Amino acid sequence: RARALLQQLPPQDCDERYCPDLAEEERRQLRAFSARRRREALGQGLACPVPGPCHGCPCKKCGRRLNKGDPGISASRLGDQFWHPSCFSCHFCHQPLVDLIYFQQDGRIYCGRHHAELFRPRCASCDQLIFMEECIEAEGRRWHLEHFCCLECDVPLRGQRYVMKSGRPCCCDCFESLFAEPCQACGDPIGADSEEATHQGLHWHARAACFCCSLCRKPLHGQPLTSRRGRLFCSEACSLGRDASSTASDSSDSAFASAPSPNS
Repeated sequence: RARALLQQLPPQDCDERYCPDLAEEERRQLRAFSARRRREALGQGLACPVPGPCHGCPCKKCGRRLNKGDPGISASRLGDQFWHPSCFSCHFCHQPLVDLIYFQQDGRIYCGRHHAELFRPRCASCDQLIFMEECIEAEGRRWHLEHFCCLECDVPLRGQRYVMKSGRPCCCDCFESLFAEPCQACGDPIGADSEEATHQGLHWHARAACFCCSLCRKPLHGQPLTSRRGRLFCSEACSLGRDASSTASDSSDSAFASAPSPNS
């Protein structure tokens, strides 16, 4: 319960004491934002039997009928609406609302986290709302300017090239030294600037010298291929050590190439 409560009602969304690095103007905006949400949107659902006048009313979420005396949840900010207890959940993440605490917007109920994100972006690094005029957006997420740093060496990446690793930015040097996959042909790391080909979980440079038939050296980029014991072949004939020109390929596998590298 405590973990779910912290997830649904992040204390940093409403109390500046949890945001020690905010500038004074950001603190002012946070205080005003929090006060407005409490005044206009915050409520707590009431668990009670469905009263007689609401007999047969539909659940606000699933639409199924609620009869008199059935357990239901009402939300005072949304009028004479009722929910099944299991349906009283955040419109965005669908998690049941801890202690029935909700925020309403346009007739829908949200947990505190996702209600706040209707109005302010959230930093992917510190998990605080962003009140600055500028922020960095990458891969569908946002960061404070000073928090968009390499996940390994913390070098600032604003205006720099980077690779996304597990949803976090990584500078090219750290990526190539720590995360780059080795090429199955030449053994060198496949860097952030290199085009990569993959097959059955193995990796190659997509260049013709590496991603090619192990017997006849025919380039395989975008071509049908077959594999045997981690080696690639352009045809079944080559995989058996025969001259590929004398036997037609019957492979239906395809090579997949991505550029420049995974998650970049």
